[in-house]
Amino acid sequence: MAVSCKLKPVIDSLRLQHFRSYKDESFEFEPGVNIVVGPNASGKTNLLEAVLVLARGGSFKARDSDLVQFNKPWARLDGYFGQQNRSVKLVLGDAKVDKSFLLEDKPYRRLSLERTVPVVIFEPNHLQLITRGPEQRREYIDDLLERSLPGFKALAGNYRRTLAQRNALLKYQPAQATRQLFAWDVRLSELGGKIAAARQELVDQINKNLSRTYNQIAGGRAGAKILYDCHFPAGSYASKMLSKLQASNAVDFARGFTAHGPHREDISFYLNKKLVGQTASRGETRSLLLALKIFELGLVEKARGQKPILLLDDVFSELDGARRHALVDHLKNHQTIITTTDAEATLEYFQTGDYKVIAL
Repeated sequence: MAVSCKLKPVIDSLRLQHFRSYKDESFEFEPGVNIVVGPNASGKTNLLEAVLVLARGGSFKARDSDLVQFNKPWARLDGYFGQQNRSVKLVLGDAKVDKSFLLEDKPYRRLSLERTVPVVIFEPNHLQLITRGPEQRREYIDDLLERSLPGFKALAGNYRRTLAQRNALLKYQPAQATRQLFAWDVRLSELGGKIAAARQELVDQINKNLSRTYNQIAGGRAGAKILYDCHFPAGSYASKMLSKLQASNAVDFARGFTAHGPHREDISFYLNKKLVGQTASRGETRSLLLALKIFELGLVEKARGQKPILLLDDVFSELDGARRHALVDHLKNHQTIITTTDAEATLEYFQTGDYKVIAL
């Protein structure tokens, strides 16, 4: 069943060699909705993972070494994205994986934001985002910023390296390290203030339409909001962080690590002013995550000037009928690849001719 729509295809075709469970397989995609059907362990998630690696350069769930098929020395992905051919090759070495890219036959060792293809993925583990620890929530917000804000990836990397240097100094005796510590405190505070400002701006953007989108999905009139639980006021973050680091030197030396800064902060989710992780039902949690993913689609599209590919890994099985309908409404304007073990339960939400079925 072919798709009859005017969407421009983002990914046209894909070939997988020695990638995960695939020895050598090829797939073609339609511009609209592509439904990948197969039993458990048939390679559905591996197919989505291959699209993501080819588009963005890395997996959402595994190290590069785990992407190469067992007992094989290399893996390769080739695909056409509109008129552009893209390739990724992974070669196993003694200590690391050699990863290389070809874009229009030009070689690259890594992909800058501008060379990636915009993709949004929603998979079952995202439903645990709210109930997991703060590290996962920070990573989610920072990942959005890396994919939508030029320069943020480099900023976050500089912060991590500076933090590692400060923490290394904390392993020494205070008398030996205190003189050097101030310079690292200044640098860490400057970078921390920029990270906090970017996070707060993104959270403010999310909150503008979060309640409306949530209620469209959940069919209610709830107030949905997320809060950035930062340690210091946004307007004076860097100076306040510097003062706190200086005042906490003795405690940090005793602990052996830096206890204050963006790397220790959290994101909180609220429905009707109550913490979602403590009071929300599974249905409410799903609706909130769907609302966030819909925001993500718009954010990435606006930042990149191109509609992102939407990847949905077995998400329909996690949603009831009303939420499935709400999600389908947002698929109409995006090339989408959906995996499912139950074709009938998924196909009933689409009109005949609005999708392509890929059977594994």
